[in-house]
Amino acid sequence: MATQLEQLQEMTTIVADTGDIEAIKALRPAEATTNPSLLLKAAQMPAYKSLVKDAARYSKSRASSSYERVRWAQDKLAVNFGKEILKLVPGRVSTELDARLSFNTKAMVYRARDLISLYQSEGVAQDRVLIKIASTWEGIEAAKTLEKDGIHCNMTLIFNFAQAVAAANANVTLISPFVGRILDWHKKNAGVDGYPAEEDPGVLSVIQIYNYYKKFDIPTRVMGASFRNKEEILALAGCDLLTISPQLMKELQEGQSLVFRQLSPEQARTKRIDKVELDQAHFRWMMNEDAMATEKLAEGIRKFTEDTLTLEKFSADICRNC
Repeated sequence: MATQLEQLQEMTTIVADTGDIEAIKALRPAEATTNPSLLLKAAQMPAYKSLVKDAARYSKSRASSSYERVRWAQDKLAVNFGKEILKLVPGRVSTELDARLSFNTKAMVYRARDLISLYQSEGVAQDRVLIKIASTWEGIEAAKTLEKDGIHCNMTLIFNFAQAVAAANANVTLISPFVGRILDWHKKNAGVDGYPAEEDPGVLSVIQIYNYYKKFDIPTRVMGASFRNKEEILALAGCDLLTISPQLMKELQEGQSLVFRQLSPEQARTKRIDKVELDQAHFRWMMNEDAMATEKLAEGIRKFTEDTLTLEKFSADICRNC
């Protein structure tokens, strides 16, 4: 019998949620996604020392001030890992923007274009890269501009239906609803140890978004992310994409039970769903009314910023010693 991972791959595109190139070699996903936390972890591994040194050398050739060198070192490091990952996956890699720019539309557009230019200088076509942007109103507006330029975006830190609707209205390529972080909040808030997969608030959030998109033939694709257990993953079998950590991918590789499709466009089109009209005021009100989404979006931006600052310090040390 095929493993659970193999069965899942028949109905869903599997994306590796890691910057570890060796793990990607072993697991052979269709695509991969990274973030500052994953890049920091991977950059500290001896196996990738050459990628780090190359980024440091590039930053010295690109800028004279220490601030600019660190900035270029970080971007080049992300591109170096992305380029290596793309040698192993047939699809795309997601590269995240600096979370500190999450409320500055113009700065996000500018930085995203720089990242794409770096990829192109390495011979990587822009259609193989997704720029990951935090799903603030400003981030979604940045993605709208970038998508018009042919730069594809992955809207991350999705916790609320309004974010998904706004992203669809902006014609973004992909969204990443964070299943596990939604679950974390509800467990803590309700004082419970967990939920069955079919009642998991994170799972239910993705199902709502998926059904809305398919009901109205919205081309933006849904990629469930941030899983805490493989039951959450199996409950979303059939979702467009699922980004999964190497540990959970291994668990699925070892699983032998049958996997049943839970989501499909045909099923979604039978649902009674109303189309949502959304402007900035409505978006902000819906977020304001959702304590979980407001807290987790802010927390996610802060956490990615902390990891970016740590990666920045790491890059600065490398630049000094190169």
